[in-house]
Amino acid sequence: QVQLVESGGGLVPAGGSLRLSCAASGRTSSIYTMAWFRQAPGKEREFVASISQSGCTTYYADSVKGRFTITRDNAKNTAYLQMNSLKPEDTAVYYCAAAGTPFLNTRSKYLPSSYAYWGQGTQVTVSS
Repeated sequence: QVQLVESGGGLVPAGGSLRLSCAASGRTSSIYTMAWFRQAPGKEREFVASISQSGCTTYYADSVKGRFTITRDNAKNTAYLQMNSLKPEDTAVYYCAAAGTPFLNTRSKYLPSSYAYWGQGTQVTVSS
């Protein structure tokens, strides 16, 4: 089993920055792709960014491209999401996710159902 714990959320004015962290514990050797999703009130959980096991390949939602950066430090079993130029529409609960198997389909990374492990979420609120 793998446990994920997010931290770093909070209240920030529009244009500000936050860095989220996701610390993994347990069977961390079984983690492949890691990702961040977010869910705003009344909306479905949506893909934000993903990063491959090696850290070499990243993908971003169009809405955050150029503003957010996902990284991971496998020695620390931690993934990060650096969020810059935050907008009120970025307000949501942000969830860290980890896949326990490699993805065989290029679309898998975008789907919440593809990830076996989830954190509890951290609230990000951007004031206008």
